[in-house]
Amino acid sequence: MKRILVSPLGGAWKIIEKKLKGKLGDKELELVRNIVIAYLSEKGYFEEEK
Repeated sequence: MKRILVSPLGGAWKIIEKKLKGKLGDKELELVRNIVIAYLSEKGYFEEEK
């Protein structure tokens, strides 16, 4: 497991808490982890190479 320090820019954290808290997780760690996983999945990084 890796640990990283994340500092959201501007009002990004307010938006994350307002719009995503409860949908992607309830704790800060869950929110950030699920945002990263969703982004990587959307970009196709979890697809197996053919």
